[in-house]
Amino acid sequence: MRMSRRQVLISAAAAPVLGAAPTQGPAPSPGGRIRLAVSTYSYWHFRTEKYPIEQVIDDAARLGFDGVEILHRQMRDETTPYLNDLKKRAFRNGLALVMLSIHQDFVWPDAAERQKHIAHTKRCIDIAAQLGIPAVRLNSGRWKTIKSFDDLMKVKGQEPPLDGYTNEDAVRWCIDSIQQCLPHAEKAGVLLALENHWGLTTDPETLLRIYRAINSPWLGINLDTGNYAGDPYAGIARLAPEASIVQAKTYYGGGVWYTLDLDYKRIAGILRKAGYRGWVSLEMEGNEPASTAVPKSLKVLREALT
Repeated sequence: MRMSRRQVLISAAAAPVLGAAPTQGPAPSPGGRIRLAVSTYSYWHFRTEKYPIEQVIDDAARLGFDGVEILHRQMRDETTPYLNDLKKRAFRNGLALVMLSIHQDFVWPDAAERQKHIAHTKRCIDIAAQLGIPAVRLNSGRWKTIKSFDDLMKVKGQEPPLDGYTNEDAVRWCIDSIQQCLPHAEKAGVLLALENHWGLTTDPETLLRIYRAINSPWLGINLDTGNYAGDPYAGIARLAPEASIVQAKTYYGGGVWYTLDLDYKRIAGILRKAGYRGWVSLEMEGNEPASTAVPKSLKVLREALT
């Protein structure tokens, strides 16, 4: 019998990874209670010196989170001693490491350039396996016709294609690139979770089109509550039935790029209606210091979701 994507995520958390230490990752909690993680991104928004992931793990345990999502670009390095130290630190704090969020881009006309990003994705799958993490966040990528990410945010991700190409080309490249990564993901026991991130998959329908065309139990959807050009609740409702993991945005102190006043009780209702039982990972994307904004965010999510 073919497993669903959620069953794959559960089994990946429980089964050992070939050539790596047994996976310590997340499994459903009793009664299907949604568990809360915090992304290390909540403490670092690319514009200052990297905030140490070790400190995020310690803070997450002190505040009472159940897990931590690691932003790959925030890691100090990719050495085995560093990865093992992070895994041990999370274990000693009673925390699951739930997802490795990476940056890769499959929207390139040049096949050789796409291969570089495929290789990067495979390397990150290996990093996740070493850490005992059962999921890797993927982006689709974007056209890069708007050079500045700040400028891309001003137009809500609505970026025109390169001259001579169409979004149909980009969808095809994305599907082919993910398909090339899937055997590596399956062998490692790591689910790939495609996000409605700014770029090609800002449109939930494009994301669903890619997801359904690939139709693999090793490809899931990472539902971000904040990345929508239009009504976020409509977008959340569209993706919730297929979601493997959810990233929950908050914007205390005003957003770094934009601000949304998200109603998490309403979002909780959408997720429950869809039967969602997975992880919700906090991405605090506001200008307020994480030391105060993360605890506020946790309180909101607890009251709404648990």
